[in-house]
Order: sequence, then structure tokens, then C-alpha cells
Amino acid sequence: MLGSLFGKKKSIPVLGVDISSTSVKLLEISKSGDQYKVESYAVASLPPNAVVEKNIAELEGVAESVTKAYERSKSKMKTAAVAVAGSAVITKLIDMPEGLNDDNMETQITLEADQYIPYPLDEVAIDFEVQGESDNSPEQVEVLLAACRRENVELRVDALEMADITAKVVDVEAYAIERTFELIRPHLDCDEDSAIAIIDIGSTMTTLSVLVDGQTVYTREQLFGGRQLTEEIQRRYGLSLDEAGLAKKQGGLPDDYEPEVLEPFKDAVVQQVTRSLQFFFSSSQYNDVDHIVLAGGVASMTGLAEVVQDKLGTPTTLANPFTNMSVASRVDTMSLSNDAPSLMIACGLALRSFD
Repeated sequence: MLGSLFGKKKSIPVLGVDISSTSVKLLEISKSGDQYKVESYAVASLPPNAVVEKNIAELEGVAESVTKAYERSKSKMKTAAVAVAGSAVITKLIDMPEGLNDDNMETQITLEADQYIPYPLDEVAIDFEVQGESDNSPEQVEVLLAACRRENVELRVDALEMADITAKVVDVEAYAIERTFELIRPHLDCDEDSAIAIIDIGSTMTTLSVLVDGQTVYTREQLFGGRQLTEEIQRRYGLSLDEAGLAKKQGGLPDDYEPEVLEPFKDAVVQQVTRSLQFFFSSSQYNDVDHIVLAGGVASMTGLAEVVQDKLGTPTTLANPFTNMSVASRVDTMSLSNDAPSLMIACGLALRSFD
């Protein structure tokens, strides 16, 4: 039986639920004509080490945070889309005979999958999506095959189930970001074939995705994030981790904080962005990107986009997928605006409602 890494093909209204390393983000979007509307959203923090490097380590803790976010959001929807990290997924483009129906294609892929996937087949969830005609032969179609360790999928599904939510779609983070990028693209001054770097700086992980013509051509995860700033605040000012996290958001730290702690951290972000891009340039035919989009919780730090743009000389924009969306009255627009850069994945998952 094949898994559901792309979800069912017909559209089902779903909540986007993004389980990152430090929080659960939940988002519900509706659509009327061409207009999207944010119906509800909430963020709930996770217990320390409940998720380690994008793997769920403590199921009950994650489920409690999902429940908390759901209650805060006041959503009535009980079906959801979640995502697994790109690093947990093997994707492969394969050619298959044209004209096979889904069942026949599924049978053939199952028979042939072991040549593409280095895990025992009973340990993986597999899904496929026809991309179109094959470049190699007109009698064949190009099929995107995605495989992920079943455990990665099941833990996310179980966490939602324990919160009384049904996971209808298990997606891949990179594809969720691609979907959200379509909302941001019109606001960037770039052509279709421009290379756009989306740099998502979370609490512990930084993910670079490079998109050309809306398709991901490169993705890489590195251990670096806002937690390093929190820990430096904690160390320097003798605070607990929670107090340091709060002070980072709300201010009230001594005068030396900006020059001694915040500025060096911003420099470290610039170094990280530069390093990530260097990895991309060295493994592709590109030696430049046309635009940088900063996403993730760290991105909304005041002045960070300007610092990156000045140091790298590349136009840099803060990700906000909600620029052209209307917002329901129960949603706190101020919080939504602050959290917008970190809601790229949740947004892409919520958009699965309209596939």
C-alpha cells in the first residue's frame, strides 16, 4: 500500500499544521473566487526536545501543543495537512508507460521501488505524482516518486490524532514552501526564470531552498537558528531559557545587548546565508541568485533583511504570504503580521484545501 506524501488528489478543506522544532503553527484559509482569507491561526510552543532536528521525540508533548494551538485558533475544522522535512524524503523522477491508471501505476511502482529506495519497503511510505510527458520518450510520462520512512509519517499522524484531528494529507516541507511562494512571487521584481533563494531560519535549523520558475532545484538544511541568540542572552545575563526567550521578543535587556549580542548574531546570520549559498553555487551551474526571501522566526528580527541585502548586495525581502489576503475578525492581525515569515510551511499546507 502506498503512503500519502502528496495527499489525495481531490481537494479536501484542511488546516495547515506545521510541527517545527520549537512550536506548532496552525492555519486555516478559505477562498472565495480568487481571494484568500485567513480564517484562524495560532502558535503554541513545544516542550524542550519534544522535536529534535525535525524528528518527533516525545509524542505526548507534541500532541498537547497541537491541542493547545487548535484551542487557541478557535477553528472548527477537524482535518489537516502536515509535512515531513525534505531531509527525511527521497525523491526520484522516473519514466513510466503512458496510459496506466493509478492502480496499475501503483502496482508497477511497488514492484520497482526497491531499486530506488535504500530502505526495506515495509518501513517506508511511498507516493507518486505524474508530472507530465517524458522528455525521453513520447510514449512515457515523467512520474515524481517520493518515499519517506513510515515512522516519520506515522508520528505526525499520531500527534494530530491524539489532538482529535485527522491528517488527510502528509506533504513535504519543500513542496509546501513552493506553494506559498506563488503568493509571494508577484511582489518580487523578478522574471519567471530568476533564481530565488528562500532562506528559512528557524529556532535550530536553517533551510535554504532555491526555486527557479517556481520549482525547487536545490535544498539544504543546516544546524543554525535563533536558539543560539537565546542561549547567548541566557548566558550573558544569567536568565533562564524561558526568560531569555521572552526578553529576546519583548526587550528590556541592558544597553550593551544590541552592540554586544544582537549585532554579532546578525553577522552570524549573514555568514550562514553566505555559506548556504556557496554550497548551492558549488553544486550547480549558478553563481548568483536574483532575489533572497527571508523566512522563519528569526527573519522578522528588525533590520535583518536590510543587513543581508547590504552585505550580500542581493535584493532581500521578508516573506509575507498574507499581503493580499483578507483576515477574519477573530484573528489577531498584529500577531499574524509578526509571525508571517515563520508561517510559510503552515500556509503551503493550508493551501492544499484548494488543489
